[in-house]
Amino acid sequence: MGDTLLFPDDNQRRIEAVQKSFGPVGTRLLEPHRVLIGEGRLVKQSRRGAQPKAFFLFNDMLVYGSIVINGRLFKKQKVIPLGDIKLEDLEDGFMRHQWLIQTPGKSFYVSAASREEKLAWMEHITVCQTALPSSGLPLAMTWVPDHASAICMRCTRSFNAAHRRHHCRKCGFLVCGNCSRKRAVVRNIHPTKRVRVCLQCHVGLRGKEEKEEKEERRRKRGDSSGLRSDEEEQASFEDHLYEDYIEEDYEPQD
Repeated sequence: MGDTLLFPDDNQRRIEAVQKSFGPVGTRLLEPHRVLIGEGRLVKQSRRGAQPKAFFLFNDMLVYGSIVINGRLFKKQKVIPLGDIKLEDLEDGFMRHQWLIQTPGKSFYVSAASREEKLAWMEHITVCQTALPSSGLPLAMTWVPDHASAICMRCTRSFNAAHRRHHCRKCGFLVCGNCSRKRAVVRNIHPTKRVRVCLQCHVGLRGKEEKEEKEERRRKRGDSSGLRSDEEEQASFEDHLYEDYIEEDYEPQD
């Protein structure tokens, strides 16, 4: 993989080919500032096991998708801004030559064919990130793989055909249906959509929501009655102190 744009026309043709390979439903990739740094096949650990995916590294984002026809057609395109990615090098575990990609929407394990390829991917991603801003959103927890636990990680009841596995979108634990009946907004995943969470995470998220709703109601009441918020009152108080300080120290010149 290279990080220098030597042939703009060639870069444009390569990006157009990648864009076309995802079909008409894919995100538009061709932009004046965008450079295709490299591409390759990596193995991504999903809840259904390790699956090969096509990855494309641009100077501002990472794109990947499922392979339909190798090198020609892909589906289920995912786009991740590079500024929101955090990488963690890992020892061999679920897979050889693996590392962790953490993002606000989803975190997952990937592996390369060799250690050299793994280090090349990580290095190029890190270099591209240096000049990019981050959204500041918290990173999603990594899902525990299905095969990693035979019991619910909350109630310890065994999984079976009638007692299926689910993932809490907040903590990533494997939980049963009874322990994940609740839904809540996890804002780094989606700003409004309610997703499956375990009962323990729901308590924490609901408490946060109630606190924010209370503060919003208080703010609206203050706005409608002409009252100022605590921050505004404090700022006004500090302004008066500053004015008093200026008046005391000011001595007019003759």
